[in-house]
Amino acid sequence: MNIAYKMEALSADRFPEFLAYLNAHLTENGGPETGYFQPQPRGMAEFPPERAAAFERGLGLSVGEPGWRRAWLARSQVDRAILGHIDLRAQAMPFAEHRALLGMGVHASARRQGLGQALIAHARDWSSQQTGLHWIDLQVLSSNRAALRLYLNCGFVVCGEREDLFRLEGQSLGETSMSLRLRAAPPR
Repeated sequence: MNIAYKMEALSADRFPEFLAYLNAHLTENGGPETGYFQPQPRGMAEFPPERAAAFERGLGLSVGEPGWRRAWLARSQVDRAILGHIDLRAQAMPFAEHRALLGMGVHASARRQGLGQALIAHARDWSSQQTGLHWIDLQVLSSNRAALRLYLNCGFVVCGEREDLFRLEGQSLGETSMSLRLRAAPPR
């Protein structure tokens, strides 16, 4: 890895800075370099306010509570800029408390340098210490080949694909579901 960074947990007092980073990150969505990584049109470069409020609120909830969330930032050791993030959150479905849903992003300046793998390793290590978590799940746009390769290289397995789930700006986009088992299921 060519970049020097430090991992830190996202706290509620740092959330406005994080939200500005997310909104800047979204300006790349649908662009020629990245393609679509979020199911929203180009130019919609703002994290929806209701999702931002739920994200921030979830940081203060205990793991296992409905709506809990944890996030980590990779910050440059040179200028403290956010180079990437990873977050885990509660599944919205009842009786799925043993599973977490993963989201992540890496700044364009830090891509293809191993930061994505480091972020996933950090989230996996943290999750493995949470006795109630057995799985990490994610959804990724099927056209996002770089992300699919990253997740496969980090041990995620493809669970299925929903073709033509989204139609954005004249394009049909599918979604691939992937999972990573952290520990065996309890005996029946």
